[in-house]
Amino acid sequence: MPNAKVLEEKQKIVKELAEKMKTASAGVLVDYKGITVEADTKLRREMREAGIEYAVVKNTLTRLAAQEIGFDGLVPFLNGTSALAVSKNDAVAPAKILNAFAKKSGDKFKIKAGFVEGKVIGADGVKSLADLPPREVLIAQVLGGLNAPISGFVNVLNGNIRGLVVALNAIAEKKASA
Repeated sequence: MPNAKVLEEKQKIVKELAEKMKTASAGVLVDYKGITVEADTKLRREMREAGIEYAVVKNTLTRLAAQEIGFDGLVPFLNGTSALAVSKNDAVAPAKILNAFAKKSGDKFKIKAGFVEGKVIGADGVKSLADLPPREVLIAQVLGGLNAPISGFVNVLNGNIRGLVVALNAIAEKKASA
């Protein structure tokens, strides 16, 4: 049985981890077994630059934090070596970076599961999330979709006005020649 000080420290870690997971827009749980220190350093730098918190986590403490906030779907994935990447602002960034890293490293680095906006997703869901186009492209596509009906409406209005002008011009020419 751990002493009271150690137990209190672990409870604090669980509470902080639970809060971090609850307030994050997305997170990805990975198995990092077998990657080199150099590769891990590169990955950590890339994560930091993207504003993502990435840390090795103890499965027991993560399990308690996940259960505390209702992410029970993560519990089956909490075995072996585990690291957690969480992002407060960008729901796609952790999935993109870790999926690209997993593809480069082969079998040494595996995506276990993740969560987005409070919903737990499996490894396939994380990979699907990683395949989404960048945020800017999605915004441009939405704006293009919104702009298309407006352009069509303007063309219809111009067509009707053009037709009216042609008809009036024909009547004017007919009266002028008569």
